[in-house]
Amino acid sequence: MIITFTDNKLRRFANDNKLAVKKLGLHRAKLYQRRLEDLADAESFADLKELPGRYHKLKENRKGQWACDLDHPYRLIFEPALKQIPEDKNGNQILIEIKSLEIIEIIDYHSAK
Repeated sequence: MIITFTDNKLRRFANDNKLAVKKLGLHRAKLYQRRLEDLADAESFADLKELPGRYHKLKENRKGQWACDLDHPYRLIFEPALKQIPEDKNGNQILIEIKSLEIIEIIDYHSAK
């Protein structure tokens, strides 16, 4: 997939491992890099269910966004780069058509205000 970033810090962390380790810590930086590699290797959002990291759609005030696990309780938050996601006749998103995403943030959204 094609990956873009809405957060410049996360883009820099993706391209500078030493900086990522300094700011995120060794374990989270390694998981961040691993998740980015997995996302880059995936052909579409349909492949996410096969990847390690418990990829899942978010609800309520984060509807339209997705998350995957980093180190507990932190999640990597991203969303499809497509603004209009194709749907089938039943209104279900056609995930195989989503081939690009934007990285939004790393957060513990269960305790964030």
